[in-house]
Amino acid sequence: MDTVSVNQFRDNLTSLVEQVISRHEPGVTRRSGEDFVVVSAEDWKREQETLYILQNNDLMKQIAASLATHSQKKGYKPTKEQMDEITRI
Repeated sequence: MDTVSVNQFRDNLTSLVEQVISRHEPGVTRRSGEDFVVVSAEDWKREQETLYILQNNDLMKQIAASLATHSQKKGYKPTKEQMDEITRI
């Protein structure tokens, strides 16, 4: 995560925004001791979805149950035809 001054941010706005988008890393800008973060809309949406899932007890229980089933090898096993169809996507 890069930290730049507001003046550097303003002077290099296009390239800094392109870096944030291509690297999927936020950029931090400092102004008079107060920091703010620049993040791409795609990354922001992804973070919001992650927070939603982490805060949803029912979803977290489903994930935990799924992991337990998977580790015990008791999950659904697709047929060869189904796997062929899945891997062709």
